[in-house]
Amino acid sequence: MSTPKDLRYSEEHEWVKVEDGKARIGITHFAQSELGDIVFVELPQVGDDIKTNEPFGSVESVKTVSELYAPISGKVVEVNSGLEDSPEFVNESPYENAWMVVIEPTDVSEIESLMTAEQYEKMTQE
Repeated sequence: MSTPKDLRYSEEHEWVKVEDGKARIGITHFAQSELGDIVFVELPQVGDDIKTNEPFGSVESVKTVSELYAPISGKVVEVNSGLEDSPEFVNESPYENAWMVVIEPTDVSEIESLMTAEQYEKMTQE
């Protein structure tokens, strides 16, 4: 699985896609493969504030429960409610169907501090 080049990545294995001044956030293919089969996803509510490097939800797999850490700060404007009924999307389609939240970033410059696809691939291979 290739790492999409148009996204930015956190050390905690979240990805960020900038769209019309908003940021769509999910977890990477690498993260879902390490977790195994995802059976439950817990996400924040629309209107919640999330803060960089703080938990904003969790994913539960057959192996473990793992916190989701905010790669950037902002206000949640959209939540992928489809993951409630179909948490397996995280395994099947981490970059398309399994986005977690869309936020209005507090500070857009935070996105620039995230890793590029090349930097993220290098980190996961070490």
